[in-house]
This record gives sequence, structure tokens and C-alpha cells, in this order.
Amino acid sequence: MEIIQSILMGIVQGITEFLPVSSTAHLILVPWFLGWDGVINSMSFDIALHVGTLFALLVVFFKDWLDILLRKHKLLMLLVIATIPGAVVGKLLDKYVDEHLRSPWVIAGSLVIVAVVMYLAEKRSIKVTGVDALSVTDAVIIGVSQAIAIIPGVSRSGITISSGLILGMKPEEAARFSFLMSTPIVAGAAVLHGIHILHGKAEAIDPKIFIAGVAASFVAGLLAITWFLKFLKRFSLTFFCYYRVVLAFVVVLGIWLKSS
Repeated sequence: MEIIQSILMGIVQGITEFLPVSSTAHLILVPWFLGWDGVINSMSFDIALHVGTLFALLVVFFKDWLDILLRKHKLLMLLVIATIPGAVVGKLLDKYVDEHLRSPWVIAGSLVIVAVVMYLAEKRSIKVTGVDALSVTDAVIIGVSQAIAIIPGVSRSGITISSGLILGMKPEEAARFSFLMSTPIVAGAAVLHGIHILHGKAEAIDPKIFIAGVAASFVAGLLAITWFLKFLKRFSLTFFCYYRVVLAFVVVLGIWLKSS
């Protein structure tokens, strides 16, 4: 049964990691709604699933990263700068978030607040610039927004794409920078948590459950990245704003039903 749960959670992670709906929120909410417990509903398993989406990022953006490392050194510098706030906040607050913020109420509030931010960013964006036009200040702003995404329900892609839109970026360009920027953050979190598991400071994961979840999140992630980048060339983020609000309502309804 845990293998099936792992695969389903991997699919959820792969899809929601790259759509602006918060993968962390969904990884918390799915077990909460379905009554699943154990390692499936833990930070260690969440990080394991992120390994699958990390592989998806590396496959889709392999040529981009090669080009960045060999030729586009300014973009590399901007990505490093944008990564720092998230890395620092993740290191300092990871334990606090795991113990205090993985609650349905926090998720519901974050879903609604960021939905409003996304909607306003979409409406006010001039959508004229691309990644190459970013400045150091722009990178810092997007990096700080990524740091906020440590709160469940915020969504790394949602808040960073919104920041990019506010700075005048085209939606697909903002998403591309967001995905490139998330690569070292996800890799760092996976390595750090892997070290904790090896030293017995985090929940151990059954290898079979790990492999099933990682494989599912990898495949789903590949499809989600490709689809979302094409989607942004033709459509706005409005649908995802509505989705977030509806999901928040469902979460509040679930809290009420479970408490009554």
C-alpha cells in the first residue's frame, strides 16, 4: 500500500512543483485528507520526492545550464545571487517550518494571499523583458521572494514568477528563470536532508518507497515543466489564482468537518 501511496504522492509532487499551486501544500494536504500517516507524511519523504523533480529540471534545462556555465556568466552570477536568500532562510528556518507551519490553516492562508499577489502581478505586468535584461537588484528581489516560499502554501514558482512579472518579465521568461533558480536550492535541500538521514537526525526512508516516489515525480515533473512553459506563452496565471482560492476553501471546509 505504501508503494502505491508513494507513486501517487510522486505524481502530485511532479505536477505541483512546477505549477504555481505549492507542491509542499499538496504533499501535506493529500495525506491529511486521505488519512495517510507514517513516512509518507514527513519532511524526509517530501525531500525525497524533490529529488525526482530535481532530475526533471536537470534533464529539461541541461543545455541551458551548459550554456550558462560556459558562456552566460552574468546570468550565472544572477542565479547565484538569487539563490542566496532562499539558501540562508532554508538553513535557518527549516526545522521551525517543519514543526510549526505544516498546518492546514497556514496553508489555506498562504494559498489565498499568494493567489491575490499572482493576480495583481499578472494584471500590472508590462511583460516586455526577458532573463537577459535582469539586474542584480532584480535577482535579489526574486531571490527574497523564493525565500518566502519556505512557508507551505506559498509556492516557489508562484511567488518567483509573480516577482518576475512585477519586474516586467514575460511569463515564460519569468518561469524559466524561476526553474533555473530553484535547481541549486532543491539540490542543496536534498543533499542537506540526505546528510541528516545518514546521521540519524531525520526519518529514514524505505529504499523501495523512495525509488517509487522519485521515479513518479521525475516523469510527472518532465511533463509538467514542458506543458507549463507552453501554457504561459498563450494563457495567464488567472486559472491558478482561482484554483488556489478554491483549494483554500476546501481546506477550511475539511478543517471544519474534521473538527465537528
